[in-house]
Amino acid sequence: MAKVTWALDPSHSEVQFRVRHMMISNVTGQLQKFDVSVETEDNDFSTAKIRFTGDPNTISTNNEQRDGHLQSNDFFDTANHPEIIFEGDRMEKTGDDAYKLHGTFTMRGVSKPLTLDVEYGGMAKNPWGNTLAGFTVTGKINRKDFGLVYNTALETGGVLIGDEVKITAQAEFVRQDEEAAAS
Repeated sequence: MAKVTWALDPSHSEVQFRVRHMMISNVTGQLQKFDVSVETEDNDFSTAKIRFTGDPNTISTNNEQRDGHLQSNDFFDTANHPEIIFEGDRMEKTGDDAYKLHGTFTMRGVSKPLTLDVEYGGMAKNPWGNTLAGFTVTGKINRKDFGLVYNTALETGGVLIGDEVKITAQAEFVRQDEEAAAS
């Protein structure tokens, strides 16, 4: 079996998150700058070794004041922790196009095991002869597990920010050995 490297196509990929606000609605945001490297045996994604890195300085919630607060020590402390990292070490096939991706998630200097749900969208050749593969990844974390403990109690008895953060990513990859051959 040959080792195959897959490069992220950033123009067809995104990472988003959602967290409860005042426990009555959701705030969504996205990570503007990130990269993912994938290595498989041939085209078998159940053998994938995955490394995700994201820059928390590029989080956008469409509110500059909130984005600045998220970069502060109250949340991501980006001056001291400039990367969010996920290293996937095992893909468990759970259905025809479904996997559980097991790995380690590191944020704000804290590393914990994390399992993500992965939906395999399929593989196709683009007009230039390159093999593409697409995935939807979903999961959730408790932000307090990673030192993001800032919150404000409300007069109504609730809190300003929920603990659970839902993560959704769309990722498209290009098989590298074919891209080099097609160039």
